[in-house]
Order: sequence, then C-alpha cells, then structure tokens
Amino acid sequence: MVQFGEIIEAKIIDENDLSYFAQKDGITFNIPKDSTDETYENGETVEGLIYQDKDETNILQVELPDIRPGYYGWGRVIQSIYSLGIFVDVGLINKDVVVSLDDLPEDNKKWPRHGDKLYLTYQVDNKDRFWGVLAQEEDLNKLKRKAPARMMNQEVSATVISNKDVGVQAISVEGFEIFVHESEMEHRLRVGEPVQLRIIHVHKDGTLNGSTKPRAFEALDDDSEMIYAVLSKTPDKFLPLHDKSDPEEIRNYLGLSKSQFKRAVGRLMKNGRVTQEKEKGIFLKD
Repeated sequence: MVQFGEIIEAKIIDENDLSYFAQKDGITFNIPKDSTDETYENGETVEGLIYQDKDETNILQVELPDIRPGYYGWGRVIQSIYSLGIFVDVGLINKDVVVSLDDLPEDNKKWPRHGDKLYLTYQVDNKDRFWGVLAQEEDLNKLKRKAPARMMNQEVSATVISNKDVGVQAISVEGFEIFVHESEMEHRLRVGEPVQLRIIHVHKDGTLNGSTKPRAFEALDDDSEMIYAVLSKTPDKFLPLHDKSDPEEIRNYLGLSKSQFKRAVGRLMKNGRVTQEKEKGIFLKD
C-alpha cells in the first residue's frame, strides 16, 4: 500500500497535453508535464515523491525537492492562519506544509511573516497531513562555518534562526553564526526574518556579533542633513539653538538629544555649511 510522502516507482499508463499519468497499486498519480524535462512512454517506470495537492489531486513529483522527510532546507513562508499555524513552500507542486501553532510563539506578532525563510523539514502523519518541523540546534550546526577576522565592520545578509533571552541568533548566507543583542536592534527581530547586519565583533571561535543600527557617522549624517533641511526652510536661515540651549528645547525642536545636536552641528561647520554665533544660534552659510 502506498503512503503519501514516500518515494515510489510507478508505471506510466497514459498522458494528455498537460500531464502524464502513472499507476501504483491501483492508484493513479498525475505528473504535470511542466514539472519535468523528461518525456515518458506508456509502460515506462518512473520514480518520484507522492502526495495529494491543494486540489486533492494525487501527484507524483519526479524532480525531488531539497526539503523532504529526513532532509532540511530553506522554505519560504506563504501565509499564517492563527488557528492553525504557518504555511511554508518547501518545493512541492501546488502544496504547502504547515508549521503547527504548537511550535510557534504564543504571541502571533512574533510569528514569521510572508516571504520570511525557515530552515525545516516535514513529517507526514497517519492522516496524510504534512507538518513542517523546524530545525533544531544540531541540524542548524551543519550550516555553520567559522568566520574570518576580516568580517569586522562588513555588511552581511542573514536570516534569523532562533530567539535568545536577550537577542536573536542569525546565520549569514555564507554560513556565519551571528548573535544580535537586543540593544543592537532597531526593532525586535523575528525568527525567519531576512536582515542586513553590520558585524561589530569577531570572536576567536569564528562566531560574530551583529547590529542592525547604522554606524555612528551614518546616523550623524542623517542628523546633519535634517538640521540643514530645517535651516534651509526658515525665513532668515537661522535656528536659535546653541551649546548653551536647554536639552529639552533642542529635543522639542529637532527631536535630537543635545549631544546628537552638537555632533551634527560640528559636522556641518567642518563641512562649511553653517556658522555658529556663540549663545545665539546657527546660521546657514551661503
């Protein structure tokens, strides 16, 4: 008796414009012609993975996906149904697997979202349901490799793979393991989220620390440009803010701390874009 989720051999019995049809133990399976580069003749034996798709059609998939029972890979999140779980594309034709809500955070705001990636496999239960199984630490270790010292200050593309008490663990496309402390996040990262990280520390064991925050000079540029834009729009090209201004006045006016304000003005002065008159304010320079 055939079991969905297994790889079987079946015999071609017919075809039409769209599909070949193969049979095993009296059960007929559809092989969509656009799913394979092979051509088959009646009576020929084919091998493939069998399952029932979203339309309850019996499918025999001859081009095996990377993800299948016993094999892990990156699946793409398709949608969430809060009463059931997350639907993930694992490379099956017209079929997703479900990561049960029992394997997800209680707060569904922390669930992976459409387009996120999960490293997983799947299992088939006795009702022929395909359940996604998220990789455990030992499975993820197979992806990891030691990062070289030259990674310091580099930008990498990564995917969050797990939550920790005070941050998250991510893995880069190169296989580098990266810890992101919660203080280095511009927003709380979720498992499965693709993220650009700046490497801020390389450990001797080849693991990394990363940050989603911009470098200090990049943030400074943003603050400087904002002040310059505000100055440009004032009628007299003047702001009554200076080194002696009350910090709350600066924050209310520009949304910056006093130290941010002073650094940004210092950069504008260094670049010859503004002048500062002591205890009066800053002027836009022609």
